[in-house]
Amino acid sequence: MAADLDRLADQLRQAKVGGCFWGPQPALDSAQDLLLVPESPEQALEMLAAAQAAGRVSAAIIVGSFRMGRGSLRDVPDDCDPWHLAAHAHEIWAGAGHELALVAGLLDRPLRLFGPGPSGGVADGLNAALGTALAGSAIVDPFDGGALSATDAIALLADWRTLIDTNRTISAVFGVARWKRVTVDPLLWDGTGPVRYARASQAAMLTAGDAAIAWKSRTPAALLGALDLRGIVPGEIEDGMIRSVGLGANCVPPLSVIVDRRGIYFDPSAPSDLETILAEAEMPPVLLARAAALRTRMVAEGISKYGRALPKALPPRDARRRVLVTGQVEDDRSILTGGAGMTNLALLEAARKLEPDTWIVYKPHPDVEAGHRKGRIADADALRHADAIDRAAPITALIDNVDALHVITSLAGFEALLRGKEVITHGMPFYAGWGLTRDLMPLPPRRGRRRTLDELAAGTLILYPRYTDPVTRLPCGPELVIDRISSNLAKVSSPLIVIREWQGRLRLLFDRPDYRLP
Repeated sequence: MAADLDRLADQLRQAKVGGCFWGPQPALDSAQDLLLVPESPEQALEMLAAAQAAGRVSAAIIVGSFRMGRGSLRDVPDDCDPWHLAAHAHEIWAGAGHELALVAGLLDRPLRLFGPGPSGGVADGLNAALGTALAGSAIVDPFDGGALSATDAIALLADWRTLIDTNRTISAVFGVARWKRVTVDPLLWDGTGPVRYARASQAAMLTAGDAAIAWKSRTPAALLGALDLRGIVPGEIEDGMIRSVGLGANCVPPLSVIVDRRGIYFDPSAPSDLETILAEAEMPPVLLARAAALRTRMVAEGISKYGRALPKALPPRDARRRVLVTGQVEDDRSILTGGAGMTNLALLEAARKLEPDTWIVYKPHPDVEAGHRKGRIADADALRHADAIDRAAPITALIDNVDALHVITSLAGFEALLRGKEVITHGMPFYAGWGLTRDLMPLPPRRGRRRTLDELAAGTLILYPRYTDPVTRLPCGPELVIDRISSNLAKVSSPLIVIREWQGRLRLLFDRPDYRLP
């Protein structure tokens, strides 16, 4: 039991969870390092009298609204992050029942206790206090309502703390459509209030020291220019690699997003957080084992960017090598920044030139097929280079039935790598340059490191994105999102989605070259 409590104490200390760890983190004067944490007005008077007798009132900060008329005494709200407060303090005087007493013990701060309470055991031993705090408590898994061990609960809270702490510095968020916010909000919350979505007019309120993020494809160029003039280079927010059940072009909100402070993964002109992870991060065996399990499950269950694909019977193949060429949205930023000027038709031409004797199937991009985006190729033009066009088969089924893929920057190339396929890149996708692909374009020298498939999967699927559980709308890991997709619990519906689907169908109908008005 003592060893278990030692382990839990160390885990809490490392994770800094317990109490309202999501609370505000006020700036504190280094000269005020005596923290008074009373539980009642009477206790506050006792602490103040003791501080007065010791000549330390000027060094004191009191937690809560217990100043008792002493206007010169600094106070902070009682819902502040206790770990932040305790880390600042040189000494803590606390009510024995207050959570800050236990936090002080975990951080080994000098501690003076006032009054009786569960944390009074800190004076006799941290393990005793921790055991008392945990005794009789039932920890419930927020995702399925089952029992959760203390170790797993701390690990989950640690993930949430990391997410919250990274959001604390974000002063403004631009370009996130309202229909996305239902799943994006939990991933941008900083613990202290609503996400700071901002309008263009609010850019003038920011200064060079402020941090902002933007969904740049949905942020006006004039606004980005105004931020630049103020010395603010916003980070980027974008869809993650396991996005949703349904298309973003149909206004289906994302179940994962990326917040990248350096750049963005699909733009090779500058480093991104993902590129930095793949170039520099040391990945422990436990992370790689998790990545391998995640990759194996995604392949087995047909998980791709837009959900789960059921197995589909495809025509029998002959002895020829089979190649899949994937179309993309031609005005997508991935193509504009990393596509080396290629179009879908140019990709088909290049693939046929490189592989004159192969059987080539062309897969148009689903957003293009839905009638919302640029990149359509007339069937006759496509069939000059491809042997077949497949609009119906899921991308994962097609990948499973070919030997190789030719891509510009398509995420399908990454999904093919997960399935052990050869990938030939004609542009500069994020997964090129790590020794796993055949790359036809010169790539940035920043990508000189060789990575294994599990290392690529760990960086791309675990370390880089953020995920929302579509059922509870809580931040979660990729494994839970896959659970929800596999259990048919990941679909998000709204009237707007239905309208967008019909808009796409009508646009395709009127764009058909053989369509004529009566």
